[in-house]
Amino acid sequence: MCLAIPGRITAIEKSVGRVEIGGVVREADLTLLPEARVGDYVLIHAGFAIQKYDEEEAKETLKLLKELADAVSE
Repeated sequence: MCLAIPGRITAIEKSVGRVEIGGVVREADLTLLPEARVGDYVLIHAGFAIQKYDEEEAKETLKLLKELADAVSE
């Protein structure tokens, strides 16, 4: 199974974005989303931004993923 994680773009340099995911910043290739801008939420899979994502859905998804991680760690 594959999982794409939502994150918010905080900076862009050429076709690489810095994406914040739950407080962690990673680089993601934005080649597939040339229309992506700083502040946009995107789905990240295997180091690539593959789709723009609604901010409210992104926040809800991140909340659910955190709840799942917390439950597993207990």
